Amino acid sequence: MGDPLSQIVGLLHPRAVFANVIAGKGQWAVRFAEYGRPSFCIVLDGGCRLSVDGHPPVAIEAGDFILLPTTPAFTLSSGEAARPVLLDPADLPRDGSEVRYGEAGGAPDMRSLGGAFVFDDADPALLVSLLPGLVHVRGSARLSRLVAMVAEETVGALPGSSAVLSRLAELLLIEAMRATSSGDAPPGLLRGLGDERLAVALQLMHAQLDRPWTVPQLARAAALSRSSFFERFSRTVGVAPMEYLLGWRMQIARNLLRRGELSAAQIADCVGYGSASAFSVAFRRHVGMAPGRYALATRVPD
Repeated sequence: MGDPLSQIVGLLHPRAVFANVIAGKGQWAVRFAEYGRPSFCIVLDGGCRLSVDGHPPVAIEAGDFILLPTTPAFTLSSGEAARPVLLDPADLPRDGSEVRYGEAGGAPDMRSLGGAFVFDDADPALLVSLLPGLVHVRGSARLSRLVAMVAEETVGALPGSSAVLSRLAELLLIEAMRATSSGDAPPGLLRGLGDERLAVALQLMHAQLDRPWTVPQLARAAALSRSSFFERFSRTVGVAPMEYLLGWRMQIARNLLRRGELSAAQIADCVGYGSASAFSVAFRRHVGMAPGRYALATRVPD
């Protein structure tokens, strides 16, 4: 069976992750400008109020994990009236040092770890398509441990730290996707994987991408009638089965073209096309440019 989440994280190419301690005491508020890239926060002690543009405010407390796939502008505050300090998230330190808000002295009322992911080569729409705009996970011991390890690696600068941070980024993304319930996720892969019948078909498509799948074959694997499978898949995943398969084939093809290690004919074979010309036609129709031109425009440097 294929492992869709592992494949997704592999395509995202997370290179690293960093985190800083964010603490507040008394009355305080900070307003972060739009960041545009995935970021996260986990509350260590106390609690605060999080207001993300486009979403209702939420109260977060110790053990809560937040992931923002695109990180629009947002405000963190003590919950009491205070004029927010305006900040650019790109200007925050990346060395694990503490950032303090409100009263300077005494033990803070709230401590959290906030950070962001760094990607080598990723299609940002891929992560956005999988997750809601605000992922809020309560009391995940696994996520708490992972973020604590991120903080240790960020501060410690130990040998092999870059490799460790890369693996931790992968694990954080997978855990966040696992923790997103099928009801919270937008129509797409995560919601599909939450349906035990559809999950079988999705795993088969991911595991055997080069196979000429048909809707009746996938319906039989899911133990559903053709019409029930088509309707259920389209409603849950957001697109028809063959449209999803085409989209995933093109994601893999784009990644292989960026890497520049295979010829167009080899890539065509990998993603289920009988010839390079048939692949080229499908790729141009889906992506908007020929495979060769796309490869030149997006080639990952050696």
